[in-house]
Amino acid sequence: MSTKEAPALAPAPARVPVARPQRPHPKRRSWDEVPRWQIYLPLSLYLLFTLIPFYWILLFALRPAGSSSLVPWPMTFEHFEKVWTEREFGTYFQNSVLTGLATLVLTTVVALAGGYALARFDFRIKRAFMLALLCSQFVPGALLLVPLFQIFAELKMINSLGSVIIAETVFQLPLSMILISGFIRNVPPSLEEAAWVDGCSRFTAFRIVVLPLLRPGLIAVGSFAFVHAWNHFLFALMFLSDQSKQTIPVGLNSLMSADSVDLGALAAGGIIAAVPVVIVFAFIQKWLITGFSAGAVKG
Repeated sequence: MSTKEAPALAPAPARVPVARPQRPHPKRRSWDEVPRWQIYLPLSLYLLFTLIPFYWILLFALRPAGSSSLVPWPMTFEHFEKVWTEREFGTYFQNSVLTGLATLVLTTVVALAGGYALARFDFRIKRAFMLALLCSQFVPGALLLVPLFQIFAELKMINSLGSVIIAETVFQLPLSMILISGFIRNVPPSLEEAAWVDGCSRFTAFRIVVLPLLRPGLIAVGSFAFVHAWNHFLFALMFLSDQSKQTIPVGLNSLMSADSVDLGALAAGGIIAAVPVVIVFAFIQKWLITGFSAGAVKG
């Protein structure tokens, strides 16, 4: 019996490699072609120009009196001791801390309430009110001295830290309220509405849902208010006459007289005034940048 032979299988055709289309190389931007040294050299010069005044302050504060050396050696702390004890900078420092913290709390609380109203409610004079807040930023603080002085004199608050705290808060409120309203607009209203459905009141929903999301914005506004109150000179000079109630900017001004200036003591006082602010900003710079960028929205 004959068997049929199985047909031979034809070889599979060889696969032809398909050429992939090459993506065009992205066009190099103009600043990518700039040599590195042309970027770092101007930045280095600017950094040097910025740091020289700080080094000059350290030089006068740390070198002995009467020395003309460009290096603070031998190093001495006699100027710091003189400023802190003889010039009563400890009292000035305490008054500045109290003024700054009170201004921070009052500005943040009032701006938070006003910013929430601007962000969540619609009322007839809302646009006019926002315009008034913006226009108030063009009014110099010196123009407020006379009316504020008369008001505080009627309230018998002259020569009291309360007058400076209230004046600083009033001066900081417009900008702080605008910023806070921008932060709250970034929070979706649906989050609050979901809390209302669960039985929360408006205040409880704001405290539990919205307030934790506003932490970067609150830190930004509070730090701005604190630094302005710490450095402001005019209100403390006009409303405070007792030396025991003066703040650091007025204390620094008292180190300069018409006849002579103690450069060592002045430099030491400037370092005492600057170091706390630098330390605070070193810890909150992350939240500060996030907060200001989050509030920069169209209202």
